[in-house]
Amino acid sequence: MPANLPPQYFETEKKLKTAKTAQERISIMEELLSIIPKHKGTEKMQAILKTKIAKLRSQSEKKPAAGQRGPTFTFEKTGAGQLVLIGPPNVGKSSLLKALTNATPDIGDYPFTTHSPSPAMMPYENIQIQLIDTPPITQDFMETWHAELIKSADGLLCVFDLASQNLQADLDRLLEKLEEKRIVFVSEDEQVVSDRTIHANRVLIVANKSDIPSIRSYFDTFDRTYEGLFDRIAVSSLNGEGLEELKKKIFLLLSILRVYSKTPGKKPDMKDPYIFAKGSSLMDMAKAVHKDFAQKLRFARIWNKEKYQGQKVHRDYILQDEDILELHI
Repeated sequence: MPANLPPQYFETEKKLKTAKTAQERISIMEELLSIIPKHKGTEKMQAILKTKIAKLRSQSEKKPAAGQRGPTFTFEKTGAGQLVLIGPPNVGKSSLLKALTNATPDIGDYPFTTHSPSPAMMPYENIQIQLIDTPPITQDFMETWHAELIKSADGLLCVFDLASQNLQADLDRLLEKLEEKRIVFVSEDEQVVSDRTIHANRVLIVANKSDIPSIRSYFDTFDRTYEGLFDRIAVSSLNGEGLEELKKKIFLLLSILRVYSKTPGKKPDMKDPYIFAKGSSLMDMAKAVHKDFAQKLRFARIWNKEKYQGQKVHRDYILQDEDILELHI
């Protein structure tokens, strides 16, 4: 299939001859990528450009010019929480993002298809959770801004390819690279404690491509090895296997809860919950609703699925997921 490149591609390509810095070349190549028509005939051309961009970024990271700064990416946290997808090349992170959200990222069977972070919103029951796809991490290459994005996230989805047949070695290599950046993993049950020397992130290990029956056994071995350390799940972004369970695990990883406000004599709004960290109290809810409730709260009536059906609770009550609260002052 012919590439059918538009005239502006060749005009932009001429700029490469006069580019003086690696960052200029990267910017021009990224512009070329945006111009290239996306179809079968240009896949190889796109792959070559993306590989060149990745090499230039790697070289810039190893030998930074004095006073030169690379690109930075920051994303305002929206929804109930923010998770970053990380992993080696060609594990299906972008396919997973597409399967979990309404996003349409570039997807290809060549390395570095994702060359910049891509945010999207994942619906879970009555809330939205922000997922950010990121470029792959290898032993030799990791974007300079990548570590800061990981540190600022509420949790990590660490995606691997079951077909690699050695999940444990893949995970070990990723852990070593992150440790260079002073980043470590903790499970959802552990307390996230960071200081000036180390940064801890909650993590969920996601083994993709479970739709291939012959390689499922590799996950079973991995699952037994890491039992009690990191939560893990096998999924298929191709046929949807395990994705609903994955969404639930993502919600649990965030360690959050949903609480609904009820006005006396009216039904609660179950579509727009307040979001709190686990361990929050009734007073946290009162402060979120209005300062008057925080100052004058006497008690609340509570409804939930466990045991409460309108009973009174006081200021020290610890909130539970999907509590319905009627505040009284």
